[in-house]
Amino acid sequence: MFDTMTVTKVTGAICGSLLVYLFASWASDALYATAPAAHGDEEVAQAYSIDTGAEAATTEAAAEGPAFADVFAAADAAAGEKVFGKCKACHKLDGSDGTGPHLNGVVNRAKGSVGGFGYSDGMLAMASESWTPENLDAFLTNPKGYVAGTKMSFAGLPKVEDRANLIKYLESNP
Repeated sequence: MFDTMTVTKVTGAICGSLLVYLFASWASDALYATAPAAHGDEEVAQAYSIDTGAEAATTEAAAEGPAFADVFAAADAAAGEKVFGKCKACHKLDGSDGTGPHLNGVVNRAKGSVGGFGYSDGMLAMASESWTPENLDAFLTNPKGYVAGTKMSFAGLPKVEDRANLIKYLESNP
């Protein structure tokens, strides 16, 4: 059953497999070295570094940018119409509801006041308030953070200029 040729083939296969594994190990160590590169006792710097955001978090609060009132005073309704393209999938300006309520006259309108639209409980709890430009800015920054349990799945607009332009555009559509 085990003659000399079979033993030689099995030994050759094992040695060949180990040789392939050894070459693969060397290649992976050369490509993905995790040990710090050093020359003698001196450590050599890597070609790139990965930003973890730890430093940015401390400077982010200091560099929030201009106040919303200042940006809103200089807002452009034409630029807001372009930003409204992100809202068109769910909202309309023709007085009819889509996935979301229509946005005609939304600026200074009472929250959750479009008749026949099924608002979330969080939005209905705010029905005594109105959609001032400042409230719209806060909502458009982070909808889920502003109204707990909102049905709106939009993540928000990070740029204050985009929010101000959009609100100015909505204000011009009574």
